[in-house]
Amino acid sequence: MARRTNTRIVEIQKPDLMVVPQIKTTAYNDINLKNWKDYEYVKTDTLWEFPSRLKDGGHSNEYHGNFIPQIAQQLFWRYTKENDVVLDMFFGSGTSGIEAVNMNRRCIGVELKEELAEKVSEKFTPKQLVTGVNIICADSSSEIAREKIQARLDIMMKDKAQLLILHPPYDDIIKFSDRKEDLSNCETTEAFYDGFEKVAKNGYELLEDKRFAALIIGDKYSDGEIVSLGFECQERMKRIGFRHKTTIVKDMQGNEKAKGKDANLWRYRALAGGFNIFKHEYIMIFQKDETHKKHCERQIKCETV
Repeated sequence: MARRTNTRIVEIQKPDLMVVPQIKTTAYNDINLKNWKDYEYVKTDTLWEFPSRLKDGGHSNEYHGNFIPQIAQQLFWRYTKENDVVLDMFFGSGTSGIEAVNMNRRCIGVELKEELAEKVSEKFTPKQLVTGVNIICADSSSEIAREKIQARLDIMMKDKAQLLILHPPYDDIIKFSDRKEDLSNCETTEAFYDGFEKVAKNGYELLEDKRFAALIIGDKYSDGEIVSLGFECQERMKRIGFRHKTTIVKDMQGNEKAKGKDANLWRYRALAGGFNIFKHEYIMIFQKDETHKKHCERQIKCETV
């Protein structure tokens, strides 16, 4: 464009226009749906296979029963945004906390065993333990745990957590401690379910509405028959008020230790006893929805009248 000034013509340069990329995300993650094809590494199917366990990025496999880091990665990509707070009610060896730091999230982990909580805290720097990860030593089903979690959320300037992780013991398969509050020490499987429900209810109350919860669990054999821990815990979650969104089957090879001769022993027992050897566990995804919960409560009330 030109403009005449007295006898001169002055060229007026148009400023360069910066193209702002279009972004479309959900309320619960940072995935840009305008470029959804760029996220091939994010799993959306119901079968997760990982040939090996990640051992870098601060992870180790010294604690039997911890879930593999790839599970945390997938859950964080799908169900959290940067700076969101992940609440892990069975913190264990700290997988959720390590990945939260690696992926620019924050984490509150609740661990029953004081000695384990102290050991896991050594995996984080003093700064990370102030800004990114907080480990609470308490019984996850208790009122004290709820109060401590809420106090930490207040410090983090969050009313509620944005993702709930539940990875309980698989009933009494592995004894994790001699504490009576430990779910692996329940006298009966029914008592295990009741204890798990109390923990899940605490988690529900501390989770932001419309956000997600992940239950990582497997089944067990007892007295010659399968005990479907996963599906009963699923029902307990629904009874609390969670909406069940999906169930993922994950192969267990990424978290197995070498079995040596035991592998042959279990194969013999399977052939002799008519059962199959577990090679999978479940990742069940739920969503908190207060409107859905109130609807269910009204329906139950009508059915009982």
